[in-house]
Amino acid sequence: MTTEARLYKLEGIVEGVMATLPGQITSLEGRMELFRQEVKAEIGGLRQEVKAEINPAFNKLMLYFTALAAALAILTFLR
Repeated sequence: MTTEARLYKLEGIVEGVMATLPGQITSLEGRMELFRQEVKAEIGGLRQEVKAEINPAFNKLMLYFTALAAALAILTFLR
């Protein structure tokens, strides 16, 4: 195959790639946007779950501190 034939073939390949590239980029952008939305939704769900677990734990901790304060107050009065 001559250099001219190789160059002609390469030009055809480049033109083909250039013709399909914008469509592929658009498709990739669409898939990335969907993926981004899925990740946001999942993080928003993980965040709600964490909040749901932290609130009862915090309430229980506050209850223990209140009980400790009450016990210390009673001990103070008994002295």
